[in-house]
Amino acid sequence: AQKVQDYMNKTQFTNDPAYQNGAKIDCALNIFVLSATNDINYTAQVVVTSMRPIYKSQDNSLVLSINDNAWSFSYDPGQGFYRNQTVFDPITGFLDYYAYIIIGFDLDTWNKLGGTPYFSKASDIVNLGAASSFSSGWTRSSNSYSRRGLVDDLLNDRFRPFREAIYDYYYGIDIYSMNKQEGQKDIVKVVNVLQDLRKNMDLNTDLIKVFFDAKAGEIINRLKTYPEKEEIFTALKKIDPPHAGKYDDALAN
Repeated sequence: AQKVQDYMNKTQFTNDPAYQNGAKIDCALNIFVLSATNDINYTAQVVVTSMRPIYKSQDNSLVLSINDNAWSFSYDPGQGFYRNQTVFDPITGFLDYYAYIIIGFDLDTWNKLGGTPYFSKASDIVNLGAASSFSSGWTRSSNSYSRRGLVDDLLNDRFRPFREAIYDYYYGIDIYSMNKQEGQKDIVKVVNVLQDLRKNMDLNTDLIKVFFDAKAGEIINRLKTYPEKEEIFTALKKIDPPHAGKYDDALAN
């Protein structure tokens, strides 16, 4: 655990000006070992979360909440963690991937499509992982989530309007406490974009799942007083079926 923490905190994953003066992202990786074989081969479930501050507020907004249950790796207690961008390592490759995903999602909240360079770096790691002997999670599968599926969605131009709307969404979150009406209008933009996308594509994808796993509760909280609440929550039930029960509760109250 200490080695993972040191690696994530002490490795410089970006030179982006947004993180100058040592600024860091509030994030966590909760690792649960599921099995072990041959003393050094493991499988684990990892819950990845990240937050970003809300403008002029003491509160944070949950950006990511990912349940990745397919991490396989080998680990000898004496081994060090060394970063290598060309040779895949099942531990540091996994940590690098999520570092780039966390940074990319964070930047998308501050600048439209700001995270693209980091999603591209994550995609490079996916390709290395998929060709390795630890390919679990690095290839698309029938599971509800895969690392490849997420990064492919993020770099798919069909999702560009959605990613651009994410910036508007967080602008709405930032101004909500100062101007509720304007904040709600910006938050609703992401719902409207997804409604339009749903007409031409399947929204049952890794990216949409990851977004709503983190944001469903926040959306309900911010829009429960929205004038067109019934219309928006009815639309959300179709866009985000896994959280339909929560939207029904919001409609009932």
